[in-house]
Amino acid sequence: MKLSEIPAVLREIGVSPVKTLGQNFLHDNNLARWIVDQADLNANDYVVEIGPGLGALTEFALEKGARVLAIEKDNRLMQFLRERFADENFEIVHGDALQFDTRPLCAQPRVKLIGNLPYYISSQLLIKFLDYPSPISLSLFMLQKELAKRLGAAPRTRDYGALTLQIQLRYRVEYLRTVSANVFIPKPDVDSAIVRITPRAHGELPGCDSGVFHRLVRRGFSQRRKQLGKLTREEVHNWETIAAELGLDARARAEEVSLEQWIAITNRVAPLEPAKTKDPPEERFQLVDQRDLPLGGAPRSQVHANNLLHRAVHVLIFNSKGEVFLQLRSRSKDRYPLRWDSSAAGHVTEGETYDQTALRELEEELGIQTALKQVAKLPASDRTDSEFIGLYFGSYDGEIRPNAAEIEAGRFLQPALVDEWVKARPDDFASGFLECWKIWREKNP
Repeated sequence: MKLSEIPAVLREIGVSPVKTLGQNFLHDNNLARWIVDQADLNANDYVVEIGPGLGALTEFALEKGARVLAIEKDNRLMQFLRERFADENFEIVHGDALQFDTRPLCAQPRVKLIGNLPYYISSQLLIKFLDYPSPISLSLFMLQKELAKRLGAAPRTRDYGALTLQIQLRYRVEYLRTVSANVFIPKPDVDSAIVRITPRAHGELPGCDSGVFHRLVRRGFSQRRKQLGKLTREEVHNWETIAAELGLDARARAEEVSLEQWIAITNRVAPLEPAKTKDPPEERFQLVDQRDLPLGGAPRSQVHANNLLHRAVHVLIFNSKGEVFLQLRSRSKDRYPLRWDSSAAGHVTEGETYDQTALRELEEELGIQTALKQVAKLPASDRTDSEFIGLYFGSYDGEIRPNAAEIEAGRFLQPALVDEWVKARPDDFASGFLECWKIWREKNP
């Protein structure tokens, strides 16, 4: 939309730009097209657009053939956009993006996020939509220049801070270009910038307990001029030793510590794997025959290497809303790392029963205890990795405390959404879960 057209359109729909809502409308069509080009959109993409305004970006996203879901807080702008884009690929919802439920996005094959974010809530929107794990494969934002520089900042710069590390732990940030305030009506007080944010590749950085990481970072940056060792002394008891191992000055401040060093500090404080004794005995699985009768035990490595028949359990935990808890398997798992799985799952060790294993895995992985009921027995097959699986379910509404050494993340989801997600992106899941979920849904349609 041209600069000369915008005032007339705003008058027609009765909109006076509200500064508190961040209503600054982009009038440079060449810039709008360039921004959308950076998202590399095509007909396979499902685009979520935050704050579409008068549709400057929406127009070019639809032109690429993508499906667009726009979230607009101003009802007058929503009605205008609904009339402007009478396109089967366009959907608009009236609401606050901070209240938007991102979970249904998991059911879309490929999701991208674009938006000219209102300056006053940009940080909150970033944290919400990039909350890990996110189904969003690429985010392209117009932000206040100062915030954009913070997201991509490097150590030993004034822009480097807690928000930098919170985002960079899981994502790569590219500062694409600065945008003059002159391309907006009304003209904002500051310049903007375009950033592109993409998930980090598996294995790009070591894993760590993200809860401990963020807690340490917040403490470290709570007083920027104070030494990090003094700010974190309650949790980092041997700071001088850790600093020496990482090549840091013991008097270093938070802004001098790189992302990789923050991860290393976290893993010194809260190791993902429990300390191992010298030459520990390898876990022994219960071997069985083709009728699931016990044959004795064998080491884990031997069982997996030779596809020997053995036993496992899967547990599905539901809350009172009818939602099922799914876990994202740890990146350190030797099988199906960073795949979604049942609430809890594990192998039956030598001498254990299915029931004993189910209760043990529930407490070890989720930190909870509740009554369980076995609802099915799955035969061993290639799809279950040669495992006979006992499938259990239980109910729980209390706090779940996932074991960071086993579980990367977790969330409650409506079963219907899980069905759609499995259909859209089956490769997101461990194969054993897919078999278990199929049986569960047959029994609970």
